[in-house]
Amino acid sequence: MEDGIFFNQSKYIKEMLKKFGLEDSKPTKTPMSTEIKLTKDDEADSVDSSKYRGMIGSLLYLTASRPDIMFSVCLCARFQENPKTTHLEAVKHIFRYIRGTMHLGLWYPKGTRIETIVYADSDHTSDYVDRKSTSGVCTFMGYFLTSWFAKKQITLAISTTKAEYVSIGKVCQQALWMKQALIDYDIRLDDVLIMCDNKGVIDLSRNPVQHSRTKHIEIRHHFLCDNVLKGNISIEKVTSEDNIIDILTKPLKHEVFNYLILGLGIMELVMKSDPLSS
Repeated sequence: MEDGIFFNQSKYIKEMLKKFGLEDSKPTKTPMSTEIKLTKDDEADSVDSSKYRGMIGSLLYLTASRPDIMFSVCLCARFQENPKTTHLEAVKHIFRYIRGTMHLGLWYPKGTRIETIVYADSDHTSDYVDRKSTSGVCTFMGYFLTSWFAKKQITLAISTTKAEYVSIGKVCQQALWMKQALIDYDIRLDDVLIMCDNKGVIDLSRNPVQHSRTKHIEIRHHFLCDNVLKGNISIEKVTSEDNIIDILTKPLKHEVFNYLILGLGIMELVMKSDPLSS
């Protein structure tokens, strides 16, 4: 449109709901209940794994425009090998959520700001199967959300600080890559700002020598400190309430969830005429 681009997959959502027979399902307010605790659940009945994988695959494609379902979809995707009825109900809950929010999308207004800000967080030991933490990252250029991901960490973190320190290390890699990529467009950033809600991580990134309990953290994560000292990145504190990345690391209550999706730039656009595509 004249003042920006609206990225929406409502047509795809309608086709997906029809494909899995959920077009008449009752909508929900969030993609996942805060009370849910998904495990292997050996006592529950098994379900058709082919259909389950098909539903997960369809939802993963939808995350290209709907980062608000990223955490829920990735969590359910961990049980594709032997899905149970509990897992299928969780997936259907996501479908019910997108049925009621199919007109939401990402809004990219025109602008000239190029400052890059990255939000990072982790939900410590959130996985009920192996107790590993989930990392979440989202990157903004100016006011625009440009990339996001939620991923379970490969190591078991023994503290919240370590879990978030590992997450920030991943963020640093992405930030440095983005700085280098922008040079091709003749855009040079002095540094990339990383927002974190853990003061211990910020202190550790600036002076790891005084933290004797960090020796167990692999050396490959300590390049974060090196890049902070070189001025390639900077880390600042953000309040837990305003840390947008929470939406990618844990289930949230309706009020908090709605507040954070606005921060991601997800909204329903009221158009005067039909969009050219959906």
